[in-house]
Amino acid sequence: MRTIAASLFISLDGVVEEPAQWHFPYFNDEMGAAVTAQMADTLLLGRKTYDSFAGAWPEREAEGGEDAGFAKTLGDARKIVVSRQPLEFSWRNSELLQGDLVEAVTALKNEQGGRIAVSGSVSVVRQLLAAGLLDELHLLVHPIAVRKGERLFDEGENSIPLELIKSETFATGVLYLVYRPAGASGDASYDDAKAHLSQGEQ
Repeated sequence: MRTIAASLFISLDGVVEEPAQWHFPYFNDEMGAAVTAQMADTLLLGRKTYDSFAGAWPEREAEGGEDAGFAKTLGDARKIVVSRQPLEFSWRNSELLQGDLVEAVTALKNEQGGRIAVSGSVSVVRQLLAAGLLDELHLLVHPIAVRKGERLFDEGENSIPLELIKSETFATGVLYLVYRPAGASGDASYDDAKAHLSQGEQ
């Protein structure tokens, strides 16, 4: 079965909206390597993220600058766009996700192929997490409190336990954290916490 990994720029206070307004002062070679490593032959993108990518990367590829190689990699990848409205695509290898998101992504994971990457696309990430379809969540936590804008996690009834499987600190102070879904966190109380503390002191 194919795996799905999502990658997001996020502020210290959980903001993921418009990272172009606060992200670039923290970009360095370490972050560039982390972002490049998350590329895959199949990309699952929300409409807004796709429009942003399609409005920039084809032109950068054509210009042949220093990021033309990365732009070509994006162009060559299969890009599946999540949208409730029909779309016309000019960027190569782009297609519209057909049908219900959960059903379509479940079928996609059962296809032959490599890892599926999700870049940005907050609403898609939320839905995949809630449905148990996301295998890894890569967060690049920036040392800035943006204080306005959409947060990664919205209000909801059910918690989403996660397990940290990798952490790295970049020279800029950015934390690179990789999580995967964890089992139910279970019930615990203040008395349970005190018991653990007492055991540690023995």
